[in-house]
Amino acid sequence: MSEYMGLIEGAYDAKAEGFVPGGGSLHNMMSAHGPDRETFDRASAAELKPQKIDDGLAFMFETRWPVTATPQAATAGHLQKGYDDVWQGLERHFRP
Repeated sequence: MSEYMGLIEGAYDAKAEGFVPGGGSLHNMMSAHGPDRETFDRASAAELKPQKIDDGLAFMFETRWPVTATPQAATAGHLQKGYDDVWQGLERHFRP
C-alpha cells in the first residue's frame, strides 16, 4: 500500500523529531517507513499496557495505487533533508 500522512496539531508519537504540524509524508508501496529509532527504542522498552495518546491530531490516507508527487512538490525548498537518517543504527530483527 501507499500512504500519505499529515500532522494537524501537536506531536506525532512515531516520529519524535522533524514532523511538525502542517507537515506531511508520502511513502509509496514497497518503500520502508516506520517510527524513528528513538521512538522504536522507547516503545520496545515500555510496559505493555493501554496508553492514551491525546496530544496530537494526525491523519493517514492509504491506497493500493502508487502516488506521484508533482514536480513542484518533489523540488520544494522545504523538503526535509536527510529524512531517512532517523533509521540509522536500527538493528535487524528479522531472521528468515
